[in-house]
Amino acid sequence: MITPNPNLQVLPTKISLPKKELILEIELNGKMKFEHLMNTIYNQFGICHRVLSANVEYVEGRSFGSVQLYISANSEEYDELEYYLNNNKLLSTTVEYICRKYS
Repeated sequence: MITPNPNLQVLPTKISLPKKELILEIELNGKMKFEHLMNTIYNQFGICHRVLSANVEYVEGRSFGSVQLYISANSEEYDELEYYLNNNKLLSTTVEYICRKYS
């Protein structure tokens, strides 16, 4: 008979990675609507974002231009988002946002 060892630790099923604050700039090329992209980032990837700036033009229902988003995501979430953007041929640039605190 096998008895459980009370000294063993149970690892959590999902490890929470530290989140980084990033500024993500995405170039819209008409392949995806701006609203659909924002909805996908929040609903599919669970990444909360704030639109810092958006220069979006609509031509025949297609979105062209660029948008800058402030996101807070761990490396796994960001990798999934980056794969999604590349897969949909959306050019993106990321800058890590570091807030300076003065005392």
